[in-house]
Amino acid sequence: MAIIVQKFGGTSVADAEKIRQAAKRVASAADKSHNVVVVASARGRQTDKLIADALELNPNPPEREMDQLLSTGEIQTVSLFAMALAAMGYEAISFTGGQIRMLTDSAHTKARIKSIDSQRIHKHLAQNKIVLIAGFQGIDENENITTLGRGGSDTTAVALAAALGAVECEIYTDVDGIYTADPRIFKTAAKMELISYDEMLEMASLGAGVMHTRAVEFGKNYDVKIHVRSSMAENKGTIITHEVSQMEGVVVSGATVQKDMAKIGLVGVDNKPGNAARIFANLAAAKVVVNDIMQTEVSAEKANLSFTMGISDLQPAKKAVERIKADIDYDKIFVRDDIAEVSVVGIGMRTHYGVADRMFGALAKARINIDSITTSEIRISCIVDKDQADEALRAVSTAFELDKPAHERIKNT
Repeated sequence: MAIIVQKFGGTSVADAEKIRQAAKRVASAADKSHNVVVVASARGRQTDKLIADALELNPNPPEREMDQLLSTGEIQTVSLFAMALAAMGYEAISFTGGQIRMLTDSAHTKARIKSIDSQRIHKHLAQNKIVLIAGFQGIDENENITTLGRGGSDTTAVALAAALGAVECEIYTDVDGIYTADPRIFKTAAKMELISYDEMLEMASLGAGVMHTRAVEFGKNYDVKIHVRSSMAENKGTIITHEVSQMEGVVVSGATVQKDMAKIGLVGVDNKPGNAARIFANLAAAKVVVNDIMQTEVSAEKANLSFTMGISDLQPAKKAVERIKADIDYDKIFVRDDIAEVSVVGIGMRTHYGVADRMFGALAKARINIDSITTSEIRISCIVDKDQADEALRAVSTAFELDKPAHERIKNT
């Protein structure tokens, strides 16, 4: 029988009734002669409660012990889930990440999966059992429990689908798919039927919170079809898959906005080899995650360099560059903590011209000033004032007709 992996997020298993509803979805797949593997997150706000408990006792808890603690949230969920299935007459068995030998590195709170021993899962599937796996966790080579960080249960599910050769990985959430833009801001955003791995990676990295980048990377690397759909409705959601020819007919597939960002600019940096390396080595040592980097040569001797990051990284980033001022000799530093980034994404940009013109024209018409611009092969991003972020997203979404489904926009390109 074909294997399907189904992942349920915290809101989908928040209480007993929602677990029963999720169990019915699993049972329906099992009744259709599928072998079903379920990955579940901690219920509701359980992880937040565990973090609060830890901080009440220790404001700087050891990372190993935090992993040990936080892994219990998912373990509770899959045990309760298995009990619900048993009450419905289905054989089910739950496991921790360690029990299925999901081996990770030893980077506590942000571990990466190295390998999965699928033999134990196959053994129970062969006995027609539904197998439930606690998401978000694994073990390192020393048997320490590790957690995978943000989006960890999605990553668990897609990695399992790859290891098991599943025909599909279904990600059940409280939304019914992936939209062309955030429907809370652009209320007429259209739901996408298909999106490529590369487009989803860009959108996830730019603030679209439906899927985490590491899960999509697994899907791309191992060609796992990912189906994002609602846990409350039966209708089809959005398929994340490899590129197909008709995708290039759509110039822009989606737009995103990322708020709570900051920017540091270094003016008059000595324009000599090694300075950029020194700057970003210090930022890396401070564990600052840098988003976009812009450098402009203003003379043979001087250059201006700026970079963006999440607002939470602003202070450590500022301290990091101030520490090395004497080494790299810049004239001054300026900081912005009131910015947002609006982006458009689409693999159709590779073969169509005029995307930048349309985007910049839409922002100009809305009287939104652009601070800086960065691009990739399938993305254009603009830094704008934070208080104009929502208006910027609506402007570019309207310009690229993101209220229409893809097949209608192909005719207009």
